[in-house]
Amino acid sequence: MSLNTHYGAMQIARPGVLQWVQRQTPMPASGEVLIEVEACGICGADVADIERADPNLQPPRVPGHEVVGRIVALGSHTPAIWRIGQRVGVGRLGGYCNECAQCRQGQFQLCQQQPFVGSSCDGGYAEMMIARATGLVSIPDELSSEEAAPILCAGIATFNALKKCGAQAGDSVVILGIGGLGHMAVQYARRMGFKVVAVGRGADIADEALALGAHLYIDSQQTDAASTLQRMGGAQAIVTTVGHADTVSALMPGLAPQGRLVLLGAGKDPLPVSAGHLVVGERSVLGSITGSPYENEKTLNFSVLAGVRPMIEVMPLEQANEANQKMKSGDVKFRMVLSMTRASPAP
Repeated sequence: MSLNTHYGAMQIARPGVLQWVQRQTPMPASGEVLIEVEACGICGADVADIERADPNLQPPRVPGHEVVGRIVALGSHTPAIWRIGQRVGVGRLGGYCNECAQCRQGQFQLCQQQPFVGSSCDGGYAEMMIARATGLVSIPDELSSEEAAPILCAGIATFNALKKCGAQAGDSVVILGIGGLGHMAVQYARRMGFKVVAVGRGADIADEALALGAHLYIDSQQTDAASTLQRMGGAQAIVTTVGHADTVSALMPGLAPQGRLVLLGAGKDPLPVSAGHLVVGERSVLGSITGSPYENEKTLNFSVLAGVRPMIEVMPLEQANEANQKMKSGDVKFRMVLSMTRASPAP
């Protein structure tokens, strides 16, 4: 396959600002592949990557970690399961090392020597991208590249959190925060057989939450959500996609005995937790990261099987600045995706 000598990318010109550039097409090293990118989702973490970028980094970083495209070149020692022309994805975790203690235990998502795509290595706001083979995810034919992209982060994060939440079919499960992650969590929870309670701010999201699969929507601005949950007998699990510590803490009294709070939103502030509330009811708090490539493939396959799809708005790659601003403002229902299949500007 003949490759272009250069490709277009949106790199971080300075903190908070992206610029269109032409870069020389690289060749993959040992254990790597070169991907021709077709779509890249925009995650809330991208905003932080762009705004907190190191201005001294050269070349500047290319953000984006919900990447779908096709392999166009293989480095040496790449496993035979990956081939030229195959459609693959890469999520936030850029490929495990296979050497550290966590990898030797099979806990690949906890590998301490893998890059964070779009942060510590270049990501998918580009027409081409280098990726470690250990980070690759096979994409089902039933999903378009634009549909699959958000599942590689928002999808797997919520799918895995629900698998770890300890609830059984028929139990009440709360999804706190109905945004990019939450709208996926509601769909997965409904199809896993839970009684789904969506908790959000404002009545404007109620119809969407119910349409996505929630059995009940609670507007936390109008109702004491924890008291409502207590009257229902408590929630067996609360999966929170928001990082605001006080909001999460206020909902914890709604946990049933032996219930679990699963944290996906990673805020900086300490989380106030009543030790007595945990001890007396044997409740617990659990953090959950995204997951391994194998788990990502299970998420994609479940999405196909159960008919789960992200609600997306697609914009061309060259409008990445506008797309990120829209994502940052919250004026999206529910996920932005950049497309590389549309015409790009001249260099």
